[in-house]
Amino acid sequence: MFTGLIEAIGTIGRLDRRGTGATLRVESTWPDPDHPAAGDSIAVDGVCLTVVEPSEGGFTADLSPETIDRTLLSELRTGSTVNLERAIRLGDRLGGHIVQGHVDTMIRIVNIRPEGSFQRWRLSLPTGQAREVALKGSVALNGVSLTVADLGPDWFDVALIPATLETTTFGRLQSGARVHLETDVLAKYVARRLEGAGGSALEKVFGGGDVA
Repeated sequence: MFTGLIEAIGTIGRLDRRGTGATLRVESTWPDPDHPAAGDSIAVDGVCLTVVEPSEGGFTADLSPETIDRTLLSELRTGSTVNLERAIRLGDRLGGHIVQGHVDTMIRIVNIRPEGSFQRWRLSLPTGQAREVALKGSVALNGVSLTVADLGPDWFDVALIPATLETTTFGRLQSGARVHLETDVLAKYVARRLEGAGGSALEKVFGGGDVA
């Protein structure tokens, strides 16, 4: 489990394809001496991976065929940068929101609007995830916990502060780029629970205009 607060930016050392899977080497420097150990979970651009071979300068993780099919990690190249977060420990502060590291889908940045030193992004919202995104609710984009600032039937906005742009890879992204989306796990359970209650119950919880 993660919180969506990025600890470090990693650099891809290599990506080796092995049959239907792959091995990913990430070069990273952590802000404290507590380096990852074998078996630890690390979110790489929001994708939960297991450390196979740790070292002071980074770690190696395996990508399963499922991960390759459902994420953008297989498109990474040597020198690409990624957001990194280690799994939280019991008793840690939950500064963002509950992030599982299970990517729901890949979406596109429709446009980026500068607002001084801030940015406002509009992103596409697939029908399959529309019921799980709420105004002022939480989403994780490439592992970063963000608040939904505005919402339409097939899009949503997030507002990025300067600190987020500086401490994540987001300052390097442009309109048209694709990112990982993970919706709030609590919204998933609510939507699932209400599926059998019919459309009227869903509309009461999520708002009639935003239910797709």
